[in-house]
Amino acid sequence: MTRKKRRGVLIAAALGVLGLAAALVLIAMEESIVFFQSPSDVASKALEPGKRFRLGGLVAEGSLRRGEGTTVRFEVTDNAKSVAVSYTGILPDLFREGQGVVSEGALDGSGIFIADTVLAKHDETYMPPEVAASLKKQGVWRGPAGAAAEKAP
Repeated sequence: MTRKKRRGVLIAAALGVLGLAAALVLIAMEESIVFFQSPSDVASKALEPGKRFRLGGLVAEGSLRRGEGTTVRFEVTDNAKSVAVSYTGILPDLFREGQGVVSEGALDGSGIFIADTVLAKHDETYMPPEVAASLKKQGVWRGPAGAAAEKAP
């Protein structure tokens, strides 16, 4: 066997072992991977109760109901379908109706999403006040909705 053929066989064997290792890692992690679903996905797919996934969308207007203690019920919508969510815990400060939310949990037998984690999303234009003040001071501040740069006094 020539050096060129030996090198080719060695590279092919290394790629095969690497592919097998990647496949084994993916198979082992299959149960711990949590997929993202929208309310329309939940409605169209027959997701089995107890299977964990992330539900994302907007908190439906008028759907927020506070229960006993820290239990909260609300609906997550993508403006086509809605999914009822129940969460027990302290909600993030940015959580409110009409705001984006991602919650992690599983459906129960009655189709209610039981969340154990709720994350509120802010819009892309958010900027911490300290950063905004610094940019204003430098004269390069761009206000909301891409307003023209303001000059510092």
